Amino acid sequence: MPTRRAIFTRWLPAVLWMSLIFIGSSDVLSAAHTSRFVVPFLRWLLGGSFTLEKAAYVHFLIRKGGHLTEYAVLAVLLWRALGSLAAFSKQPEDRPVQQRNRFLLAIALAAIYAASDEFHQSFIPTRTASPVDVMIDTVGAMLGLLLFLGGRNILRRNNKLTWLRPG
Repeated sequence: MPTRRAIFTRWLPAVLWMSLIFIGSSDVLSAAHTSRFVVPFLRWLLGGSFTLEKAAYVHFLIRKGGHLTEYAVLAVLLWRALGSLAAFSKQPEDRPVQQRNRFLLAIALAAIYAASDEFHQSFIPTRTASPVDVMIDTVGAMLGLLLFLGGRNILRRNNKLTWLRPG
């Protein structure tokens, strides 16, 4: 069981991020609403030769990039939160297995949340639920966590982040 401190420092950020994703899945950040300011901004930024079709395509890419990014952050926050559980604080000889399991569980939880988020969107008239978005979200979670852990390990090896605790 996580301590009270771990709940606030490790679990609360993940829950708050999930809440932001949930809010973003409402009508507030639907394509119809975001295109109202993204498309005109792109046309202003890139000039008159930037057609509406090109603007719509770039808007689409920005939205999918948002999926990748929000779930990359979620996976890192879930990975941190899972580190506070007893199952992931075993003896040093068990560390490779526990770290692999922690990584996989963080990805699985992000994927499950992505699926539930798409299910939520199926009830919003201006949104559509898409299994492709679940895949994009899951890939984002995996890439984000791989980049985070890889970068952290490189910095640790170079003694740049000696203050980071293991796990």
